[in-house]
Amino acid sequence: MPVPPEGAPVWADAMFPDLEAAKAFYTELFGWTFDPGAEEFGDYTQARTAGGKRVGALAPQMPGMDPAPAAWNLYFATPDAAAAAERIKSAGGTLAMEPMRVGDFGTMVTAQDPAGCWFSVWQPGTHEGFEAVNEPGAFCWAEVTTRDAASTDAFFTSVFPYEVKKMADEHVDFDVWQLGGAPVLGRLRMTDEFPAHVPSYVNVYFVVDDCDAALDTVRNLGGAVHFGPADSPFGRFASVADPQGAAFTVIDVTTTKGEMPRLD
Repeated sequence: MPVPPEGAPVWADAMFPDLEAAKAFYTELFGWTFDPGAEEFGDYTQARTAGGKRVGALAPQMPGMDPAPAAWNLYFATPDAAAAAERIKSAGGTLAMEPMRVGDFGTMVTAQDPAGCWFSVWQPGTHEGFEAVNEPGAFCWAEVTTRDAASTDAFFTSVFPYEVKKMADEHVDFDVWQLGGAPVLGRLRMTDEFPAHVPSYVNVYFVVDDCDAALDTVRNLGGAVHFGPADSPFGRFASVADPQGAAFTVIDVTTTKGEMPRLD
């Protein structure tokens, strides 16, 4: 795959109290297979599509860390993690950790924006990120879903060189962030329809062959459907959570309905 520009989504992972249960869930839902866990990196376990392409990773929660809800985490590409960390701090973000080398794989930073949204930055070494996108079982899109759109907008456009386009829809406050004229990420302002306990977060989208069948699998395995299914010009989608509470969205990109929205 081509080298992604700075600010493009490049990787996704999640930490779970029960790693084996998480692996079983995502194997059934997406058909993922898993590499052996890397013991020297805390049993970090990479996931692959049925075709063997690397699409994400699961890991156990670190021993001794305070229990936290399972959640998907998105990584943004950068050629210089240290410089990105400085921009994060200057823009009002909070670093959970200073830039950290991960063997020869690359350098990472984990941070939180002023609205409370967690994310990571990845400077690739031998690990360049996703080996597949926009195919069944793989990442295809993400949305920074925030309770404070003004703070989130100012922060992310200071850290990364996004061009901002607003979706022309009076019912939703939704921006599309572009790089080189191409959409790479969405920003959704949370409304009162979101439960009060849900913090700002990054909503990661994974492709499925059949949205409705995927929802049946989620429910049968003890997960939850939070929204949908709904039709859109981008595909039939639904927001769900796995049995350990990690939220994400599934989308069938081959089943589309309606006209593409205007971006201003």
